[in-house]
Amino acid sequence: MDGPLYESLDGQVALVTGATRGIGKRIADGLVDLGATVYAGARDTADITTADWRAIELDMTSPEQRAAAVGRIADETGRLDILVNNAGVMDSRGPLDEMAAETVDRTLDTNLRGPIHLTKQALDLLLERRGGRVVNVSSGLGAITQPQSGGMAAYRISKTGLNGLTCYLDGEYSDRWLLANSVCPGYVRTDMTDGSAPRTPEKGAETPVWLARFRPDSPSGGFWRDTSRKEW
Repeated sequence: MDGPLYESLDGQVALVTGATRGIGKRIADGLVDLGATVYAGARDTADITTADWRAIELDMTSPEQRAAAVGRIADETGRLDILVNNAGVMDSRGPLDEMAAETVDRTLDTNLRGPIHLTKQALDLLLERRGGRVVNVSSGLGAITQPQSGGMAAYRISKTGLNGLTCYLDGEYSDRWLLANSVCPGYVRTDMTDGSAPRTPEKGAETPVWLARFRPDSPSGGFWRDTSRKEW
């Protein structure tokens, strides 16, 4: 897509969830390289060792930590330009009838409910300036236009729901210049995929970082992979 992009994010503030490893780490690195002040969310801040990041305690299932994270960013910077909802967990990979209720709840709490509530709490900051961005790291496994067979029930449903959050944010807040987009990073070598995937985390982070560079008049409400728009 040819569109208006920020060449530099100098002066802008980003929050990246699940930033300790894999795709999240590379997204945070990419935003720092572009000049952004990056708050790196982690359940254990001791896992954050990069000096250019601001480590922030953030378990996506914790209401208190979600509120505290947004509150700290507001106190320290007074702004939030980019929210990357990247943190996620994989379920037991089985079909729904074989999946424990606890697994379903844990997956939905982390992958869907957490991002919904964190985004809700961050909206005041994101809407203060034209062109606040929400980038939801989704998956082709959550695409509603394709059959969702093959197990991973809770994970698939959570990512379909995350795409729904993107559509809602675009519909509700686009007139206030909020940009919300979902991205499929592809099948990436991470802890979640047991290192068996063909793509590197760096490749998986390319499109989320690209979406974070969107200027206020860029597209919103889309599902993207490799900087191209895809069917839901």
